[in-house]
Amino acid sequence: MSYLATPSTAPVTLSTLNKLKAKGEKFSCLTCYDASFAHAMNQAGIETILVGDSLGMVVQGHDSTLPVTVADMAYHTANIARANRTALILCDLPFLSYSTLSDAINSSRAVMQAGANVIKIEGGRELADTVKALAQAGVPTCVHLGLTPQLVNVFGGYKVQGKTDEAATKLLEDVQILQQAGAAMFLLECVPATLAKAVTESVAVPVIGIGAGVDTDGQVLVMHDMLGVYTRKPAKFVKNFMTDSTNTTGDITGAFAAYHQAVKNQTFPTDEHTF
Repeated sequence: MSYLATPSTAPVTLSTLNKLKAKGEKFSCLTCYDASFAHAMNQAGIETILVGDSLGMVVQGHDSTLPVTVADMAYHTANIARANRTALILCDLPFLSYSTLSDAINSSRAVMQAGANVIKIEGGRELADTVKALAQAGVPTCVHLGLTPQLVNVFGGYKVQGKTDEAATKLLEDVQILQQAGAAMFLLECVPATLAKAVTESVAVPVIGIGAGVDTDGQVLVMHDMLGVYTRKPAKFVKNFMTDSTNTTGDITGAFAAYHQAVKNQTFPTDEHTF
């Protein structure tokens, strides 16, 4: 059977994702950087698109996300927004573009005027004042916790986070503080599945996972990774849907659709993709 979806005419909103969470229905997310792929993701039924600062690595060729600028993010967001008809667009604010409240407001203005629906920032409880101020200004935030790539130099590499009881407790406390401050969503990267499950069950807002097990409300992968386009060894949580047997059309849109259905059916991620 083909997994290609009949494109929906109803745009996905934060309200949509909250309803999916309440029903226990999973949702899909992929990174995207241009109009053509955004159109293909719409065709495949992908509910959320992340304009990731991962573009620094997979598009620009850097060895981290740190060189990416707000102008880069606004440019790619605008490209996607012109083609997107249904998916909710999340956009990363890049390294040091939200270290002060003034920076956060200016950066958010730039990417939201380009077409983003939600901005994503990396960190923990120290972001509470920023999250609160942005929420009051009408800017929904997705807070990225666990392995936060913008802190790669602090972590000393890309390592699983929240493995100790102390670290897990802190992360759980962080999400409660941030939810109270007004965070609209969370993203957990490279944390143990048991911790991700506990976080997801502890908050009323949607939680997206990457390398965080099957129990989060949504899943995200970098588009290039799930298409098998690697410039370095893929992470444990990556699955190539381009060559997967569930890609019934054998093309890129089919890979997106196969991924979407695997997330919906909870057949991805499996234990082999989980910490």
